[in-house]
Amino acid sequence: MMAKNRQSPSREIPEVPFAAPAGTPAGVEVMSLADLRGRVPERILTQPQRPDFHHLLALTSGDLRHTVDFAGHVLRPGSWLWVRPGQVQQWGDLTRAEGTLILFRQEFLDAATATAARIDDPHAPVVSTPVAEDAEALDLAVEHLNREFRALGHLPLDVHLAALRHLLAVLVLRLAHLTVPVGSLAPEPDETYLRFRDAVERHFTRTRRVEDYAHMLGYSARTLARATLTAAGIGAKEFVDRRVVLEAKRLLAHSDRTASQVSDQLGFTHPSQFSKYFLHRVGRSPIDFRTEVRGRAEDRGPG
Repeated sequence: MMAKNRQSPSREIPEVPFAAPAGTPAGVEVMSLADLRGRVPERILTQPQRPDFHHLLALTSGDLRHTVDFAGHVLRPGSWLWVRPGQVQQWGDLTRAEGTLILFRQEFLDAATATAARIDDPHAPVVSTPVAEDAEALDLAVEHLNREFRALGHLPLDVHLAALRHLLAVLVLRLAHLTVPVGSLAPEPDETYLRFRDAVERHFTRTRRVEDYAHMLGYSARTLARATLTAAGIGAKEFVDRRVVLEAKRLLAHSDRTASQVSDQLGFTHPSQFSKYFLHRVGRSPIDFRTEVRGRAEDRGPG
């Protein structure tokens, strides 16, 4: 089995650590969805979980619904799914889908590749559908990676691992830098937005004020608002709030921290302030959200 759930008596969403099957290289695994169905019970797959490794899925036939960080996605043949460590995911019905799944730990790649592929970018798209030229290159990369993964023993182990590392690097680099389809508008984000985005990722538990980010970055709040609207399609304040709400959802669903403890971790001065903030943006109280998410997980369980 490629992963083992850390079970606890609570109903929190389990973390899933990477565990290479016996006789395979540590750090990467390639399998079909049929292999996955044969190894892991459906009741486990369809419950929310938080893996600490990357999932790359190339869907080849059928369709698949997949939830990542509480947002639903639909994959069709030709679609690629990329779930990053720390994201909360939930598999849909796997009986109607076939494809190739690549699991890997970030440390398996060299640092230069990890940086160039932006593999730890929390804002990278979860689902993408490459254009024909990219799709063909990705298919070849997956085929070569799969063949090498199954050829353990044909080469010295260190050479085999090096080949896997290089083949996986080709795959993630190509997937991270897909060709923009003709006629689509996808301008590269400017430096202002990228600096703001990175600052929010570092400091969202300390401040939710756009003015504070403007001050620390040396811009006006209006400049940040324009840059964020152009790059992300939303205002700067909305961008910060969405990041705070996502973390709140993760903590409420994944951990057994009380709403008060979550409030404190996210930098709110009082639990009632956090409850109001969450209710206004999500439409449910923190406790109601936790009950709903964990109730859905239980509904999918045995019984």
